Order: sequence, then structure tokens, then C-alpha cells
Amino acid sequence: MYFLKRILIWAIPAAILYILLSYHFIVIESNVKVLKKSKLTLNYTFYNTKGRNNEAILSVDALRKDGMADLLIKMGKISKERAEMIMEKYD
Repeated sequence: MYFLKRILIWAIPAAILYILLSYHFIVIESNVKVLKKSKLTLNYTFYNTKGRNNEAILSVDALRKDGMADLLIKMGKISKERAEMIMEKYD
């Protein structure tokens, strides 16, 4: 029983750390959306779009490469044409 307890004590924080390394948690208005990261990192794990325009949001390389434009289109915050125009600017 002691061994199982020790495993759980280490497994739970390890799982939380893995989730934080693997996903972006994006706050759009009052919604929290989850976006898979392309590589394990803590950069931009939590990102709030409040007060930022679409170009400022898409100027972040990590978010842009991980599909932030598609998320903004899905949420109705930007048109597909405008997203493509901004993406061309940074590619």
C-alpha cells in the first residue's frame, strides 16, 4: 500500500506537468479553449486574448504554428481571408 501511495504522489504532479507542457489554454472572451502544442514547452501555456487584436495574437510564432488562426476562425473572431492575409505576413 505504501508503494502505491508513493507512485500516486509522483504520478499526479507528473501528469499535471505533462498536460501543462502539451497544451495551450487560450481564453477567448469567457471561454477557455485548449490547443495542442507542437512541442513540449511551457511557453504560452496560458494566453488571454482580451485587449489584443487578431494580428497581435497571430504574431506569436508558437500560437500561430499550433493552429491559433483556425481557432479564431472557428470562434468567429476573424474571417478565413483575413487570417490567411495575416499568416502570409509572418510566413
